[in-house]
Parts: sequence; C-alpha cells; structure tokens
Amino acid sequence: MRSETHYIQGATMRSIAVYCGSKMGHHPAFEQGARDLGQCLAQQGIRLVYGGGNVGLMGAVASQALAAGGEVVGVMPQALKDREIAHTGLSELIVVPDIHQRKQAMADLADGFIAMPGGAGTLE
Repeated sequence: MRSETHYIQGATMRSIAVYCGSKMGHHPAFEQGARDLGQCLAQQGIRLVYGGGNVGLMGAVASQALAAGGEVVGVMPQALKDREIAHTGLSELIVVPDIHQRKQAMADLADGFIAMPGGAGTLE
C-alpha cells in the first residue's frame, strides 16, 4: 500500500467513506461503478471506509478495492455481524453497538464521502 498523500481542492485525502446499497440495484452499471470506484481508490492509495458488508454494492466496492491491493475498513453494527453478512477479507472490521455509532465511526475515519445508489440508510 502506498503511503502518499493526495490533495483534492486543498484537502488532504487519505481515506474516503463510501455509502451504498446492500443490494446491487436494478441497473448493471451500479455494480460496475462500485467495482470501478474500489479499483480507483486502491490505485490511488486511498483507504476505503464503508459499511462492512459482503453483499450488494457494498461487497462489490470492497472486494474490488481489496483485489487491487487497497486498504479497506468496514464498520458494522453487532446485530448485522451476527447475521453473518460481514466481509471476511477486510483489512479491519470495526464492530459497533448500533447504526448511530456506525455513522459516527465512518465519519470520524474519513476525510471525504461518496454516496452511491442505495436505500434509506445511504440517503440518511
């Protein structure tokens, strides 16, 4: 993993939080976009912070970032981890008590944010 720092409009970007759906959606371009984003972040040496799942667009962006040699940190509430949907190959999985603390942890870990297609949780 490269340790270089990236500058985007004057801000130091080492870590990006991506909010996206736990389903693939109705258009194949959504999955391809998630994979492209994961690849791009890894190639730029930018750490991906996301919801920790192994399903849907979340799984696609994380798996592609990992396959490209990127660092990927998942943040997941214990209740979802108990349902066995956590990605097992992450650089780090942070387990939190609830959705509120998940959102806070993701915000604390990120220098910037990207929202991809998703549901109510992504919109929130």
